[in-house]
Amino acid sequence: MTTINDTTYEYRIARPEDTEAIEAVDGSFTTSTVFEVAVTGDGFALREVPVDPPLVKVFPEDDGGDEGDGAETDAEGDDSRTFVAVDPAGALVGFAAVSYSPWNRRLTIEDIEIAADHRGRGVGRTLMGHVLDFAREQGAGHVWLEVTNVNAPAIHAYRRMGFSLCGLDTALYLGTESEGEQALYMSMPCP
Repeated sequence: MTTINDTTYEYRIARPEDTEAIEAVDGSFTTSTVFEVAVTGDGFALREVPVDPPLVKVFPEDDGGDEGDGAETDAEGDDSRTFVAVDPAGALVGFAAVSYSPWNRRLTIEDIEIAADHRGRGVGRTLMGHVLDFAREQGAGHVWLEVTNVNAPAIHAYRRMGFSLCGLDTALYLGTESEGEQALYMSMPCP
């Protein structure tokens, strides 16, 4: 249990019965700035630019691919976890799904979402603390994630948490509902 701004949240590993609540967390966001990506012959540059009217991003439904929902049991040797945040009323208000790759000692944040009315309260930072604890348990050398260039609020949050830009993919979203956006990769050494 962690108390943030007079609200006590429970943080724990997801259970199979959390699957529906995890899928119901609304990860959409509104932003008045985006990061414009300029690709050059030697790399790329980012420039934060205002957007008017503000951009409202709603993520498409998951296609039900081969990735699990992360609500597996906490079996020894399991290289993935989903951590959840539950409010005092018992509602699941956020989650972080991660996986570990031993070959390169990378812990990948597959997804992290916080319900809109619980953002800015430290829920994401506390979930990230649980992610980093798991990374250390696994022997991870670094933690890695992908974020769209239009998600300026998340990019700022990740930077405050110690992540830095480490790559770009201009083709990841081609042929998807997010076409026109670029994938930014961020990482941080495992503390």
